[in-house]
Amino acid sequence: METLVKPTYKKPGPDDFFKKLQKEVQQKVLGDKRIQRRNVVKTYFLLFLYVGLYACILLFGNSTPLLFLCYIFLGFSMIMLFINAFHDAAHGSVFKKRKHNQRFMYVLELFGSNSWLWAKRHNALHHPYPNIQHWDTDIKQSDLVRIFPDSEYLNQHRYQHIYMFLLYPLYTLNWLFIRDFKDFFGTKDNYVKRIMKIPRVEYYRLFAAKAFNLFYLIGIPIMVLSQPWYVVVLGWLCMHVFGSLLGVIALISTHVDETAVFPLPPADGKMGVTWAEHQMMVTKDFSADSPLANFLFGGFTHHVAHHLFPHVAHTYYPYITPIIKRYAKEYNLPYTCYPAIKAVRSHFVLLKKQGAGENIFQHGEL
Repeated sequence: METLVKPTYKKPGPDDFFKKLQKEVQQKVLGDKRIQRRNVVKTYFLLFLYVGLYACILLFGNSTPLLFLCYIFLGFSMIMLFINAFHDAAHGSVFKKRKHNQRFMYVLELFGSNSWLWAKRHNALHHPYPNIQHWDTDIKQSDLVRIFPDSEYLNQHRYQHIYMFLLYPLYTLNWLFIRDFKDFFGTKDNYVKRIMKIPRVEYYRLFAAKAFNLFYLIGIPIMVLSQPWYVVVLGWLCMHVFGSLLGVIALISTHVDETAVFPLPPADGKMGVTWAEHQMMVTKDFSADSPLANFLFGGFTHHVAHHLFPHVAHTYYPYITPIIKRYAKEYNLPYTCYPAIKAVRSHFVLLKKQGAGENIFQHGEL
């Protein structure tokens, strides 16, 4: 891989909006510890919901309709547990003590993935450098889809708005059985390995987690229930399909719409904006006023607040967002909040235009 210069941001000035924003949020919002406790309660509720739905598979799975229904809801609860509780724990914002957050992160091993690598790539690459090509690995995940304007254009991309519509329901399967192995063993464009060395123990944990996941989600139901093995496997596939549909809404609605900005740093890596200004430029909210969306998607609906305050529990974000909107207006900074349906539709407009090879983005050197 070519040598890349790490992007660096402009130092904040004396009238920096983020300094004032931080002070006001600390004084007016973060002092209320009841809001933090709501996050802890929600975390345990989602964990017990997941375990309870799995128990329902074993208890009621001899009825084929109930088997499929339980697997589908298990998929939804898996995504909700990841998006809400695991995601906050990875940022150290569920529990007061760091070790408790780290222990809770093993829930990702329960899902068959690797919590150590996910946290490293998310916290060391996505959050510092969102929407920056070669650094934001949460956005650049596969050559199948062209998101960044300066990515290589392939003929297949002209159809990406069609085939990605069909592939997104397989997102979690791709994550568990393709992307994880690319992160651990791949050499092409492996920017995770560029900035960190993966400890040997994580390789063992990766395979152990996948084996355990398949054993308890497929093997045990096959042994316990009187269902044919292929019915159980189909139920498991439904779990991933419906879970992926819920999860993809969050993943494509916050950074990659038709008006997205993908700044390219200059050769020396020195960006022309501060870190906080960059976060405002490249991040959007969706359905932030919907209590249902906030419950389902946690810190993703108020994603601007999450990127500015990543170590704060997502239950605080509905109280922080109005303050952000006021500062955005005062300092002439971008702030956008779409309804979820519009955000998803806008993402597919991006795919279509990027598939046509059009450069519709502001992505010059900053």
